[in-house]
Parts: sequence; C-alpha cells; structure tokens
Amino acid sequence: MYPLLDTINNPAQLRKLERNELDQLANELRNFLIESVSKTGGHLSSNLGTVELTVALHYVFNTPHDRLVWDVGHQTYVHKILTGRRKGMEKLRMHGGMAGFPRRDESEYDAFGTAHSSTSISAALGMAVAAELENKDRYVTAIIGDSSMSGGLAFEALNNAGAMDTNLLVILNDNDMSISPPVGALNNYLTSLLSGKAYATARQAGEKVLKVVPSVLELANRTQVHVKGMLAPSTLFELFGFNYIGPVDGHDLDKLVATLSGIKNLKGPQFLHVITRKGQGYKLAEDDPILYHGVGKFDPDVGIVPKAPGKPAYTQIFGDWLCDMAALDPRLVGITPAMREGSGLVRFSQEYPDRYFDVGIAEQHAVTFAAGLACDGIKPVVAIYSTFLQRAYDQLIHDVAIQNLPVVFAIDRAGLVGADGPTHAGSFDLTYLRCIPNMTVMTPSDENECRQMLYTAFQMDSPSAVRYPRGAGIGVTPIKEMKALKIGLGEICRKGEKIAILAFGSMLKPSLEAAEELNATVANMRFVKPLDDDLILSLAENHDLLVTIEENTIMGGAGSAVLESLESKSISTSVLQLGLPDTFIDQGDPVQMLVDCGRDKIGIIKAIRNKLSE
Repeated sequence: MYPLLDTINNPAQLRKLERNELDQLANELRNFLIESVSKTGGHLSSNLGTVELTVALHYVFNTPHDRLVWDVGHQTYVHKILTGRRKGMEKLRMHGGMAGFPRRDESEYDAFGTAHSSTSISAALGMAVAAELENKDRYVTAIIGDSSMSGGLAFEALNNAGAMDTNLLVILNDNDMSISPPVGALNNYLTSLLSGKAYATARQAGEKVLKVVPSVLELANRTQVHVKGMLAPSTLFELFGFNYIGPVDGHDLDKLVATLSGIKNLKGPQFLHVITRKGQGYKLAEDDPILYHGVGKFDPDVGIVPKAPGKPAYTQIFGDWLCDMAALDPRLVGITPAMREGSGLVRFSQEYPDRYFDVGIAEQHAVTFAAGLACDGIKPVVAIYSTFLQRAYDQLIHDVAIQNLPVVFAIDRAGLVGADGPTHAGSFDLTYLRCIPNMTVMTPSDENECRQMLYTAFQMDSPSAVRYPRGAGIGVTPIKEMKALKIGLGEICRKGEKIAILAFGSMLKPSLEAAEELNATVANMRFVKPLDDDLILSLAENHDLLVTIEENTIMGGAGSAVLESLESKSISTSVLQLGLPDTFIDQGDPVQMLVDCGRDKIGIIKAIRNKLSE
C-alpha cells in the first residue's frame, strides 16, 4: 500500500531516493496521515499542508546533525514518520505513546521541545550561535507559521538575528491557518502582501481603525500611493536584516528542493517564504480546515460526523455567562489571545462584535491591554488558558495587580488536560496566582458554581481569577439568576467524624465519594485566596486529620495555603496534602491521569488510610 514509504525508516534512506520519486513519497505520506489520524485523532489540517515541505527539509539537510526547529509543533507528524516513528503513530497522544509535539527526549531529530507558539526563531538562533562557538558545520532552520509570526517573541528573535551574521534559515509556512482567525495589523500586512492577496484588505482594516480620526485617515488616503510602493514581500524582513527568498509553492517539491539546496550555500540570516494550503490533498479538510485542525476518530471516507450534544463544557458555561453578563452591563468587554473557539467566545464575538477583542498570539499584550481598559472604567474579562497566562505573568503582577485593577481572568484548561500533555497542563496557576497581592482566586466545583463565581468576580473592584478544568463538568445545570458569593467563604457539604476533607474546585466530587466510605466531613473551600480561615479553624478543632485536595501541584498550592493559615494561628494538627506531584505528567486520558495521580475516589481513600496508619 505504501511501497516507497515502507522503505523509509530514517532521513538517510530518504536522501537516497531520486528526485523524481519524492512526489510519490509525498502522496503516500499524505494517505498514511489521513488513515492514521482518523484512527487516533490529532492535528490533521496543518500536517497535510506541510508534507512536501517536511520531505524537502529532510532531503536537503543532513538531519539530525542539521537542526530543524518547529514552531508550536502541530505540523510535525510527517517529520516524526520520516524519523523512525511511523509505528508510534498508532498511539499518538495516548498514555505511553508518542507525543503530538516535538520532544527532545523522544528523538534526536526533535531539536527543540515545543507546543506553544513563536518560540522557534529564538531557539534556532541559539543553536546557530552554539554551532559557531563550537566551530561546527551545522545548518539550523526554524519553521514558523504565519499566525505564530504575530507573537512578539518571534519579532524579538528576528530583531536579534538580523543584527548578527549567524547562518540561520527562517521558513515562514504561510497557510493563513490558525485555530481562531488571525488578527492584527501585522497579520493583515503578511496575509495581504505575502500571500498576494488584495491590498484593499489591509486598507479596509486600517480604515476601520482610522475612521475615528478623520485627519489621520485623510493623510493615509493621500499617501496611499506611496505606501503601496513600499509594501513588497521582502521589505519587512530585509529591514530586519534577512535575505528574503520567495514566495515559493510549498507543494512543489522540485522548487522546494532546488531552493533549499541553494540556500545551504548562502551565509548569514535567510528568510524563505513558503505558501502552503492547509488540508492539502484531503478535500474535506481543504474545505473546512478549522474543523479538521484537531480531530477525534473519524471515517476518512465520510469525514467528521457531528456528535449529539452531551453535558456542556466549562468553556460553554463561561461563554454563555459572558453573553448574559454583557447584556446586563455595557462596560463588559471580552478579550482573548487568539483562542476564540477554544475559550468559548464565538457566540460573544457574534453578538457583541464591538466589545470583543482578539489581540492575536500576544498574551502579554492581552493582559496589559485589559489593564488599560480597566483604568478608564471598562470591565475587561480576559479568557485565557492556564498555561498561556504563564506567558503574561509579569504583566499580571506589574500592570494589573500592583495597580489593583478590576480585571477578571477566566482561566480555562486548569489542571490536567489529557492528550496535549505537560505543555498544556494547567498545574501551576493556583500556586502562581495566590502569591500575588490583591488577587482573588476562585475554584468552582461544578457548572453552576462556575457561573456564579464569574459573576462574583465581575462585581469586584480588584483583580480576580476563576479557574476551571477542560471539558465537561459533573452535570449540574447552571441557575440563570446570578448571585454574588460572599468573598472568602466556603461551605460544609457533608458532616462526618475525625477526618475533614478540604476540597478545592474539581476535587469536590471525588472527595464526597471518598467521604461516604470514610465517614469524613467535606468542605467545598471555593476560594483559594482569600481562604476561609474561620472554616479551617473550626475543622481543625473538631477533627483529627485535615486533608487538602486540589487539581494543582501540591507545592505552593491551595493545601500550602491551608498550612500557612494553621501556622498563623499556631494550630498544630495533622494535615495530608493531596494534589498533583512534583513532576511533569505525561499525556493520556484525563480521567486515567487523575486515577494515576491518586485523585479519584479510590486514590483518596488509599492516601487517607495510609496517613492514618502512620
């Protein structure tokens, strides 16, 4: 079925093929991708679009000696197949199986581990400089998508690289592809100019902004002719100090191989602009590349069939609340760093387009932009993944918290996330949030509590965060009427004896299940900051053992906050902290991952009984 592909187990074998055999190999790879990903799920559109580019890179460059540094890594399945990991596709993104992103510990061909955007040029430049310092004849290539180019880190790296004489190749994989529609002036520039789209596209985007300043718009209109003359594909990157090459058809292997072979002989920073098509070769993915970006199992002949709706995910709970809250308060605006679909903002963007702001892949800017809005009476809600907020930690402290501004952080993907693995696991947000003065941190235990906490946060005149896990909750129907919770107040959900379980967020349900067998008291703590110190004191006075449990790393988390509370009152009592271990937890089924961490009913019971037996 795959006569050529079956003979390729590493790039050295690939490089022995004749040039005229590469197209057949690319076709076989594309068919294998569709067949394989349809059985396992994974990222499809982006990988279909980079088949020829990946083949050409490994054909021309002497990998792994020469380095390939991929940005994000959604598009590296072909890279993995060609580097001896074809068999691993059977357990792609599964427990004990192959990662969906490059990982240094997985293969010597994975030069740099990734999963977040805009890192490739910085890392590749570091490797290129290292080669120079060690006098190694090594070529280093960064492959970055057009959407990732909107990230500030990418331009910091371009600025640095262009001022150096280091041999570095940056390949712009221009497919106009992102999970959410790419935005921003820079993206408008890239998409309208680099891909050969109409100049009017950028002009219209500019007019939308400039129409509120008529004099500036008039000036722009007068200088339009001059601006047109300046906007050439090479201009921006040559100004950064790169030698611009392209654009090149990313599905023409002959041109790709010839171009890359020529670049190998050039010195200094090079920029190759490659045009690819997302979903290339699979009509269904070409027609709807967003739908086929990240897929579950499906029949390739039929395509993705919509599933019957199940329990609403926390993301939907947030999205519905945002729309309901916006109807009540015209001050509300919603902000996302390029994750409209993932964060549940599609409906809001449609119903309140003037109050919806996608700031692109720019987490730092998202937070400081929100701070500026809050300074002047607007009530911003920043919808952001836990791991993406990590990228804006300085802004969270410096621009929001120090100034005590009323910015609401709706933090999705808190805790373990499943197939995306440790790069996307929100294991640290309780730890890094609770140490910040002025912050209020809430952990909803179900869907309704999430809705009410979001409302509570919005009523506050100070920074606040509501963190919730990926996927569906336990099935509680949210109450339409919204009522603010009393800040820092927990509740007793079950009364027992001797053992008190202090549950935070998603851990309430398994705690209640364990408590039935242990006859334990269970408290839904609700707030990590401020803590319900009175409730903790009462539980400590009336129980022999306090058990804290959270879907966050134990170190510095909610349990540590409880210990600090007890210490501040000079209370000495037995405490067991349960949470995520001090390791990066590998990918897998999220339910099984919690079981493996002992954060299910059975694991909780076992941990408590072990503690009691000491």
